[in-house]
Amino acid sequence: MDRMTWLRSMFIVVMVALGAMPASAQMRQVPASNEQLRLSFSPIVKQTAPAVVNIYTKRLVRTEVMPFFQDPFFRRFFGDGGFGIPRERVERSLGSGVIVDESGIIVTNNHVVGKGAEILVVLSDKREFEAKVLLADERTDLAVLKIDTNGAKLPAITFDDSDSLEVGDLVLAIGNPFGVGQTVTSGIVSALARTGVGISDYQFFIQTDAAINPGNSGGALVDMNGRLVGINTAIYSRSGGSIGIGFAIPANTVRTVVAAAHSGGKLVRPWLGVNMQDMTADIAESLGLPAPTGAVILDGHPESPLIKAGLRTGDVLLAIAGRPVDSPAAANYRFSTLDVGSRAEVTFLRDGKKMTAEVSVIAPPEQPARNRTTLQGRSPLSGLVVVNLSPAVAEELGLSRVGEGVVVTDLERGPAGQLGFRPGDVLLEINGRKIASVADAVAATRRSARVWQVVIDRGGQVISSTFGG
Repeated sequence: MDRMTWLRSMFIVVMVALGAMPASAQMRQVPASNEQLRLSFSPIVKQTAPAVVNIYTKRLVRTEVMPFFQDPFFRRFFGDGGFGIPRERVERSLGSGVIVDESGIIVTNNHVVGKGAEILVVLSDKREFEAKVLLADERTDLAVLKIDTNGAKLPAITFDDSDSLEVGDLVLAIGNPFGVGQTVTSGIVSALARTGVGISDYQFFIQTDAAINPGNSGGALVDMNGRLVGINTAIYSRSGGSIGIGFAIPANTVRTVVAAAHSGGKLVRPWLGVNMQDMTADIAESLGLPAPTGAVILDGHPESPLIKAGLRTGDVLLAIAGRPVDSPAAANYRFSTLDVGSRAEVTFLRDGKKMTAEVSVIAPPEQPARNRTTLQGRSPLSGLVVVNLSPAVAEELGLSRVGEGVVVTDLERGPAGQLGFRPGDVLLEINGRKIASVADAVAATRRSARVWQVVIDRGGQVISSTFGG
């Protein structure tokens, strides 16, 4: 070690001892010598790789050679045999997973296990186990598995606080790309809080340039402490291979899903209960903000913890529990990592002044009651199974709509099934009559009419349709 390197190291040690420089700064030095450049990730790999597993799934899919022979017209002439012979094929997929508890609890991506009838977990030492799904959550694209080890303890990775990551930090991605076997790649955190990626409902991803390829999904993203900071989930690619843009679900989200699996397999998410929009440059300028950051509250459910705490339309949400919020997606993420039953401080802007309020972290309430009903009568909506829209129903169906309404949950026999209605459609109006409850829908469909005009909300898009009576 040359004199300059020695002096630099001693300066850092002294500054840390005096409290003038945080210890984390020492962990984020640029290499200062050839000796430091020859350092290896091997100790971290040896610590973490045994806890990363390969996952193989398979399910039997039944298809028919000529599906159009299911049509009654063709069956009339050809009967049920012959051309419509069912064929079976085995659909397989592969991915990765991470052991997060030595008893055999494994977390992976929901899209890795999907609807796989059989799930096989292969450990790094080649041992194989059949796995069962404890919890599968499409909205976060996470699944928690359990394997029976007959009491044997497995190597597990400890969660780290993913909010402590900084852009530029070194990370390792461990998984099974293309099914070639366990592989380790290194890179840095390229960006944090990536939204608009379109992978899951909770858009708040760690971006990394550590190579992630098909088969890496569900694998570990670990930091230089050898702890889990994310679950590798997807890549941005035009060719199907890694081009240095990969995304991982933050460990703080993963931790909440694993905790739900431990407590019985039901995931209860905290509920904000407000509609928000991104802060634009124009809105920021009108509010006197130096930069367009935060989430603007548009409206809210009367039972929303934010509304009950005094927030209102036009307020700009800036932070939740001390963590900055720069978009509606960030607000949803920050709130989703809190524990139901706790309280949190929120910071918001009103009339150019920063204010704070303490809010309760609650589960979505089921108010009003569902009142599950099948619409009947001589209307084009006959056969729709509808319930009252409550925050709990909206959460279950992944709806962003806040407020009154009636939502379609299923379709039974009737004309509605032939007219393009889908589960998740929210009925807004029937023949000019506003539909705020199941009772309204029942009353509206009991009336006779030659022409029916129905307005629905489908995924945030308002659709108006006209049908004959």
